Amino acid sequence: QEGMPQTLRSTSMFTSCGFSPHLHTSKEDEQGGLIFQDGNLTSASLDALIQHLIPTTDYYPEKAYIFTFLLSSRLFIEPHELLSRVCHKCIEQQRLDDPVLDKARIRKFGPKILQLLTEWTETFPYDFQEERMVGHLKDMIHRIAPCDEAYWKKMNQLLQTLNQKLAALSHGQEGIVKISAAVSDKLVAFKNKPPSIQREILSVCSDPYTLAQQLTHVELERLSHIGPEEFVQAFVHKDPLDGTKTCFGEQKKTSNLEAYVKWFNRLCYLVATEICMPAKKKQRAQVIEFFIDVARECFNIGNFNSLMAIISGMNMSPVSRLKKTWSKVKTAKFFILEHQMDPTGNFYNYRTALRGAAHRSLTAHSNREKIVIPFFSLLIKDIYFLNEGCANRLPNGHVNFEKFLELAKQVGEFITWKQVECPFEQDPNIIHYLHTAPIFTEDGLYLASYESESPENQTEKDRWKSLR
Repeated sequence: QEGMPQTLRSTSMFTSCGFSPHLHTSKEDEQGGLIFQDGNLTSASLDALIQHLIPTTDYYPEKAYIFTFLLSSRLFIEPHELLSRVCHKCIEQQRLDDPVLDKARIRKFGPKILQLLTEWTETFPYDFQEERMVGHLKDMIHRIAPCDEAYWKKMNQLLQTLNQKLAALSHGQEGIVKISAAVSDKLVAFKNKPPSIQREILSVCSDPYTLAQQLTHVELERLSHIGPEEFVQAFVHKDPLDGTKTCFGEQKKTSNLEAYVKWFNRLCYLVATEICMPAKKKQRAQVIEFFIDVARECFNIGNFNSLMAIISGMNMSPVSRLKKTWSKVKTAKFFILEHQMDPTGNFYNYRTALRGAAHRSLTAHSNREKIVIPFFSLLIKDIYFLNEGCANRLPNGHVNFEKFLELAKQVGEFITWKQVECPFEQDPNIIHYLHTAPIFTEDGLYLASYESESPENQTEKDRWKSLR
């Protein structure tokens, strides 16, 4: 899929969120209510920004602007309302209500409005789950279609592509919902140690390379469903200029993002469960070493999310307290990985590794080298702090566009990554296991852990007693 992300790679387009030191010396220009600083759009009224989105016979907005504005505008105005205003302005400006249309003029304008609608449907398909959105879209094309037969064909293509995309996305969502439901039932099942008939990971997949590749499948599959707008909708507050309602009422459309965070947590618990389950110390050590190898392979692939989940699972206290088990493990490799994901310096090591992977991805010749799966909760946290750290509007009521360029830069990079096709062959058996293998609750993990290596101190003894 062509389109938006290419242009987002030129980072020079984006300035950071109002923190640049030379801000006050540079000159401001104003064009049609848009304030520019050193050639970058920094702020404007919502009306001026909407006007800037609208193509004319001889103007088409930059790709980066379209993405940034469509992403951030939803903090101020609902998508259907935005599209409605865009269409009304087009009708006015191009005189599409006149009894006799100026065909020559509309043939210049037509391809541009079609291009804008295409970009919108490709990048934010979830917006078009609303009937009203599709209604505006069809109305617009019906108005220009009499001037050129080709516009009908274009509209049908556009709607067909959109429907396929939405069908694929909702099919994926249903699959995820089914799996999540199955999982939450199983969490409760293991208060006590599970029966020994429980399969364990090594019987399903004993090769760390294969497991890392299958984890990458799961990650990319789940990432593909997250719409860029979910990052913004996760932080929708009331807009200060409209004290009555938040833009989306109560329903935040962030279900794919939440499902992805749940997957991360499941993987942590699955790793901890697999380690605590075996009765023999030697087997537990073997499972730890296996997961260290899987984590290392995830690092090599560029799958930082699975890597972090595996490390987090190993660092859960029911696992880390198993001193006798750990004494049997060659831990050097584990410490190297832990060092990579060390939170010190705001995850400095990880961010360096991520930049390396992102760079490799840009120059990649194969899908294998393109893979970048960021540590997801940190990405969300970064976006959260960016959002909290800067106001959406300036004191004069203007939209703080500089902030949204930075937001679009972070989300745009993520979109480029989530579009990578997974190059590894899928193993349905392993993927099914990852999604459905029963896992301990936290209490279950502690019980299993104390049964494997008995409590060391009074706190542990009390805990064990209360658990039993």
